Amino acid sequence: MKLLDMLKIATQYLLPKHAVSRLVGYLAAAEAGSLTTFLIKAFIKRFNINMSEAEFEDPAHYKTFNAFFTRQLKPGLRPVVAEEDSVALPVDGCISQLGDIKHGRIIQAKRHDFSARELLGGDKDLSEQFQNGKFATIYLSPRDYHRIHMPLDGELQSMVYIPGDLFSVNPLTAQNVPNLFARNERVACVFKTPYGPMALVLVGATIVASIETVWSGTVTPPTGKMVKRWDFHGNTPITLKKGEEMGLFKLGSTVVCLFPPEMLEFAGHLQADTETRMGEIFAKLNNSPTV
Repeated sequence: MKLLDMLKIATQYLLPKHAVSRLVGYLAAAEAGSLTTFLIKAFIKRFNINMSEAEFEDPAHYKTFNAFFTRQLKPGLRPVVAEEDSVALPVDGCISQLGDIKHGRIIQAKRHDFSARELLGGDKDLSEQFQNGKFATIYLSPRDYHRIHMPLDGELQSMVYIPGDLFSVNPLTAQNVPNLFARNERVACVFKTPYGPMALVLVGATIVASIETVWSGTVTPPTGKMVKRWDFHGNTPITLKKGEEMGLFKLGSTVVCLFPPEMLEFAGHLQADTETRMGEIFAKLNNSPTV
């Protein structure tokens, strides 16, 4: 590893990541007029963001940096794969890893893996539903659209907030920080689909100021110290259709998708470093609806 990369990793261990992230979140929510517009324009230039895709292309439209970062796309820009046996990609981003969950472990990067049970907050019964199943980890870079959508029709069963660190989740960090996605702060959302269970785990990162869902609003901040669970059984069902928005990141991160064994096969063109676009083909289902 290059010296500069080593310094970047070492700095993350020393940085007060939660404090820095909350400060950035406060600034990103501020309405600072021309200063906000200047910063947005600089960000667009730095990350080569294609504003022609945005519902509102003019940077001056956005009163806060957060409003810009969570911008909507033009209606119809991301058509959702319509075939009933198709699973849709949930986000714009890049595949970090995908494949089989083997012996309860999920590949993070070369020489690194982590526990599905730990990722899901230590819930043994929940993690066993995905034993020998499939996973896909998708990284959202600063330039990407940062709203998360449903891969399949689903009814929300539970949500788990798991406290943790806020390391960066970029490729360099994923390759060099052990247990990254199971040590960072995260929110696991578990759905019942017509084909089996599905978990979408929204992983926080350095300067990620907020993780939100459409049913609960802001889940974090504030940062918690204990695992917190919400059970949606017995309540008025919260159902979302394939392609509907289910949550968002303010200042970007990663989504880990979990599926049970024999439920699906990922599309053949998907592999590590493949760019993704929300709504395009993610996988083909192997079985018929069970409910």
